Order: sequence, then structure tokens, then C-alpha cells
Amino acid sequence: MLLAQISDLHIKRPGALAYRRVDTAASLARCIARLNALAPRPDAVLVTGDLVDLGTPEEYRHLRALLDTLDLPWYLLVGNHDNRAALREVFADRPELAAGGEFVQYTVDVGPLRVIALDSMLPSQSPGTLCDARLAWLEGELAAAAGKPVVVALHHPPFACGVSHMDRLRLAPDASARLAALLAQHPNVERVLCGHVHRPMFVRFGGTIACAVPSPAHQVALDLRDDAPSAFVLEPPAYALHRYDAAAGLVTHHAYVDEAEGPYPFFEPSGALID
Repeated sequence: MLLAQISDLHIKRPGALAYRRVDTAASLARCIARLNALAPRPDAVLVTGDLVDLGTPEEYRHLRALLDTLDLPWYLLVGNHDNRAALREVFADRPELAAGGEFVQYTVDVGPLRVIALDSMLPSQSPGTLCDARLAWLEGELAAAAGKPVVVALHHPPFACGVSHMDRLRLAPDASARLAALLAQHPNVERVLCGHVHRPMFVRFGGTIACAVPSPAHQVALDLRDDAPSAFVLEPPAYALHRYDAAAGLVTHHAYVDEAEGPYPFFEPSGALID
């Protein structure tokens, strides 16, 4: 089973650039072309929030036109740049987006894997949280998934990463602590997946591993100074592939959107190592 993850698309209205520099729609189109060409093909694509930039219906219609070219099943989460009502208006044919009542959260099975999508958004705010209602819903879904391998996905990372301006915008520490305590009771949770930080990150969390992924567009500058400015860089666009089998569990691969040179052989046709 292969689950692809992309995050932080930041789609604008047609023709607009993010921060007057980044063509996020063209970036997503290249990423979709790469995902469509993968062999083996992913069983699904999980999009972990910040789907658009300003949360307008026009942006979501632009996103929808792009996603309609993705030849794989896909599932959306909300991030701090999103708007639940506008998302549900444009994606009204996606019942999972309305299943959580006030929140955009749901469960879906991808092969043997149970994916639990959490809504960590605080409307009109950049940081995230998990309130009593969302944590209670998660507790019920984890109980229902006993004995199955589980992935819990949300937009905001539930950990501090050392990029100071992003740490101020993370999942609230009290919500993170409650999430960690809940997950620690369920050893079948293979991974916590998130976005928001526009960088690949891995950390032990709640008895499992939490990981964030880069964006298919721009990345947050890797600057670990306490007074680091809020800035982005045009490092190579990327995504993640999470490969599950019962023997190995979930193995996460960091992959780049754009083509690189190669592949080149290590060995001669005779079997000798190339010198």
C-alpha cells in the first residue's frame, strides 16, 4: 500500500502569484503530473491543508480544476489558510468533507490503513488547536480502529521544530500534550502526518512518529536562530510517499517533484562495481 502526501498548496485565483513571486498553481500542476506518472501508483493522495491562500470560493474553484487532473483518489484536510464553508461549497460532491459537522474531519480506509483526518483549524488565526469535541471524536475513532494500522493526519504540527516563527503558529501546546497522551494509548498508530511548516521533519511523538512534509511550491527557510525572520525559499518542491506492509509497518520516503539526472547504474553489465 502506498499513500502519497502533499501539503501547503496555497492556490491563488487564476493568474495570481503567492507573495508576488510563487506560481503555486503551476507548481501543483507539475506535482500532479509526477504523481500521475509514479510506478507503482499510490493508492491515494492525502492533502494536509492550506489548500488555498485566502479561502475564497474562486481559489477553491481553481484548486478543483487542478485536482480534477489527478488520476488518483484524493482526500483534503483544512489548514489555517482555508475556509470550511467555501471549501464545502465548491467540493459539495465530497461527502467526507461534511461528515464532521462543524469540523472537516473524517476517516477513510486506504488499503489496510485507516486514515483519521483531523481538523486543527482556528478560523482567522494561524496557530491551531484541538478542542474537547475534536479530541473526543478522535478518541472514538481510535477505539473503532483497534487492531488496524492507523495514520492520524492534521495540518498543524503538534511539536516545536526550532524554526521560531513557525513554532509560534504550531498546534497549541496544551492540545499537543492531550493528543500525545491519547495516541500513547493506541500502539497501532503508525504515524502522525502534518504540514504547515513547509519542510520535512520527523520526531518521536505520543508513542509513534510525527512527520511533516515540504510543499510542492515554496519552502520555509531553514533558520534555527531564535530571532529568525519569517521567510521562504525556492528549494526543490517535494512530497512524501508512505509505504505500508504488515512486516515493515509504515516507511516514509521524501521525494522531489522535478526530474533529476539519472538513474545511473552502480555496476557494469558483468556485475563488477563501476570504477
